[in-house]
Amino acid sequence: MSQLLERLDKFIWGPVTLLFMAGVGIYFTFRTGFFQIFNIKDIFSQTIGSAFKKKNKSDKNSISPFAATATALAGTMGTGNIVGIATALVAGGAGAIFWMWVSSFFGMMTKYAEIVLAVHFRTKNQKGENVGGPMYYIENGLGKRWLAVLFAVFCIIASFGIGNMTQVNSIVLSMNSSLNTNNLIIGIIVALFAGIALIGGVKRIAGITSAIIPFLSIFYFVGSAVALIINADKLPQAFNQIITEAFDIKAVSGGVFGYAFLNSVRLGFSRGVFSNEAGLGSAPIAHAASAQTSPVKQGMWGIFEVFLDTVVVCTITALVIITSGMLDTTYDGAGLTLASYSQSLGSFASYFLMFSIVLFAFATIIGWAYYGEKSVEYLSGNKNMILLYRCVYIACIVIGSVMSLNTVWCISDIFNGLMAIPNLIAVTVLSPVVISLTKDYKKGLSKGKSMKKSPESK
Repeated sequence: MSQLLERLDKFIWGPVTLLFMAGVGIYFTFRTGFFQIFNIKDIFSQTIGSAFKKKNKSDKNSISPFAATATALAGTMGTGNIVGIATALVAGGAGAIFWMWVSSFFGMMTKYAEIVLAVHFRTKNQKGENVGGPMYYIENGLGKRWLAVLFAVFCIIASFGIGNMTQVNSIVLSMNSSLNTNNLIIGIIVALFAGIALIGGVKRIAGITSAIIPFLSIFYFVGSAVALIINADKLPQAFNQIITEAFDIKAVSGGVFGYAFLNSVRLGFSRGVFSNEAGLGSAPIAHAASAQTSPVKQGMWGIFEVFLDTVVVCTITALVIITSGMLDTTYDGAGLTLASYSQSLGSFASYFLMFSIVLFAFATIIGWAYYGEKSVEYLSGNKNMILLYRCVYIACIVIGSVMSLNTVWCISDIFNGLMAIPNLIAVTVLSPVVISLTKDYKKGLSKGKSMKKSPESK
């Protein structure tokens, strides 16, 4: 069974899926006129530049655009940003980081398109809350409810794995190695806090993630920056190694080296996807709850989201590992990350990483709980079914804290990939809607600029 699951995992996340994901991002990049580059000033103005603007109080059943993004980031900024990067470096070399950047550049537009569709095709639930995501734009945009149901089912199953058991397992392992704690007790405590967050619904989840994500991003960035400053003299060499290994002539020539090159490209692209979830369809579920009325403006948060998650967080992790000189050792995964940070931060590194992993993982747990709950709500608005989902989800947190999760990791990857298939089909078919909305926004933007310049407007 284990071998069968591994083969299925490699097939689903094979070249075809990764090329499909990359192709969608490339398509939207060209069709929108490289929106993520030429509109960068407006993107930062509409996202981080307006992050602390208050939401319209008249809309009591929605959350702010920033809170929606924080919830989405909570689902993406998990342990993969810390441990997953180390695994990619060991298997694909430093060149994998370059291809991760390429994947992220085009992934920005894939996530942008998903969010634009989620906001455009969203609806109101019985509580008057904004609800949306792939299941809604698949049904309302494509008219294919059966495909929407498939996505929702895949999302629910994936939430128990990648968003729950694997995350709590990372929490207990990191705390156990640093503080020698009891796994079951930690699992129960995490389940208790997650339950408190879930009972409060989207507003409480958004409130928690809005507090955790900015703080944690700054905390992790500062700690990593200290490590990089200590090894600052090795930074030019690290960037040179990333670029050189990404385009190594020997690697492209064929045979074993050719395989190494292709493996570097594959791991770079897949790590980018696993990190920022562009194409999976999970993040749009959170963005749909935003009070923002403009699909394009909320879509810009998706571009910023990919930038922060992958280009910033994943890159600084990779640079710390490469500049530490530990990449050529026998360490792998979490061991490599810890050894790399310890090289510059000393004994403080284990506590720094433990704290980062605990908060990253907890944010992912409550973020994915929201995705799963909204998928259950789509399939059945019955309150008892939603309550049952919450109970099972919380129980799985405790289970995940005390069991080996090799098979769960594999199953999680499989259902993440299965989520992506109906989502990417919908995003591709509905691409004219995204292009049209983007063109209308750009026309309005240019018209506004011309009015400011005209003498009549003064």
